[in-house]
Amino acid sequence: MTKYKVIIGMEVHIELQTKGKLFTNVSADFFGKLPNRNVHPLCLGMPGTLPVINQEAVAYAIMTGSVLNCTVHPYSVFARKHYFYPDLPKGYQISQYEKPICTTGDIIIEVNGQAKQIGITRLHLEEDTGKLTHVEDGSLVDLNRAGVPLMEIVSEPDMRTAEEAYIYVNQIRQIVRYLGVSTGDMEKGAMRCEVNLSLKPIGSKVLGTKVEIKNLNSFRTVRNSIDYEIKRQTKVLDEGGKIEQVTMGWDEDNKKTVVRRRKEDAHDYRYFPEPDLPPLNLDPAWIEKIISTMPELPTSKVKRYVEEWGLSKEQANILTENSERAEYFERLVVTAKDNVPTKSIADWVQGELFRYLNETNVTIDDIKFTPDDFIRVIKLVKDGTINRLAGKEVLAEIWQTGDKPDQIIKAKGLKQISDSGALETIVDKVIADNPKPVAQFKGGKEATMKFLVGQVMRHSRGKANPKMAEKMLRKKLT
Repeated sequence: MTKYKVIIGMEVHIELQTKGKLFTNVSADFFGKLPNRNVHPLCLGMPGTLPVINQEAVAYAIMTGSVLNCTVHPYSVFARKHYFYPDLPKGYQISQYEKPICTTGDIIIEVNGQAKQIGITRLHLEEDTGKLTHVEDGSLVDLNRAGVPLMEIVSEPDMRTAEEAYIYVNQIRQIVRYLGVSTGDMEKGAMRCEVNLSLKPIGSKVLGTKVEIKNLNSFRTVRNSIDYEIKRQTKVLDEGGKIEQVTMGWDEDNKKTVVRRRKEDAHDYRYFPEPDLPPLNLDPAWIEKIISTMPELPTSKVKRYVEEWGLSKEQANILTENSERAEYFERLVVTAKDNVPTKSIADWVQGELFRYLNETNVTIDDIKFTPDDFIRVIKLVKDGTINRLAGKEVLAEIWQTGDKPDQIIKAKGLKQISDSGALETIVDKVIADNPKPVAQFKGGKEATMKFLVGQVMRHSRGKANPKMAEKMLRKKLT
């Protein structure tokens, strides 16, 4: 039985998909560019340069803060964060601290079927740093990323396990992707996480010493670093030691946290209002306009899919995992015009379409067939023109070629045998060729029917109507 309560809070840094950087109009699209090409005199710390706030970044912060149930403040202030960044030439970072744009929100995550509320302390804007690459005899700096708008979301210390933190970060990424404010691609650095973790003895009112784990760039490292750090701190405390307030990094090769530096407190950063930027005074009507034009979010979609279309919550969650797939599914439902049950569409999308997308690593936009063609395949199966196995074969073919379903069915002779005379001939042959299974079925072994239907399907080369075949077999054998 554990002796300690785990206290976890998270800071999530999200690069915004704006056209320009946070304080200049130079492009924020830096990924894959040659080093130090996406720069501006302000990024380079040149004397006399002045920052100008990016309105698009402010709008993205308002949208995200609203979804996180934060108070969006019309008045907020940017500050200088005086801490040495080798990859920020001007020697400080422009951020928000005492008066951020959004505060006091929350997000509901689901853990093992149970809802849990995670508080949001604040959401603020700041500029990203450049990137250092350490080599044998020094370090190389690339300032393409310097000044790219970052949105930082700081949670309350409400998480207790690595799994909760993992779910929380996943949900944050899903939100920013749905809103279109960020790609959330952790592998490209568009979303980075920091974990603040401490242990306190069960029953104690005194919080333990907090350790920060910085620059976590995948969901796996979030989970693994927390699990490791809980074990490390537990061992230190059990042996009578003390936890030091330090900043840790995650060593992926050795699967452990390692000390990077002594942890600074807020006063060490020497925040003061940015003299070159006036406070943000936003029109409340503009804020309301931004909030009113936001897209439908996953939680709302899940509820609608369950209530309106009768899908299970689990299936609705899978279909709404990302906005592109959810939009495509809804396009199929509209295309069907009540000619195909929505549940059938969901089954085919979740089962077959998502499998193709995952196996081939293509996007929805790369699909060769039209929504009409997909619905046509599902309807042909529903109407009994082809069986489900043939339907999968047709879908595989139109995935590769984009040809029309009816042409493929005709060319391959996939039309289902539903003619009773033709089917009866096959059924009689199966009964004659399989005396032992027939006797077993007559003796009460129900499972044998599945074998007999399978034989009918084999002799018909998969074209027999399996329901008709089973009905005919039962009639002849009972």
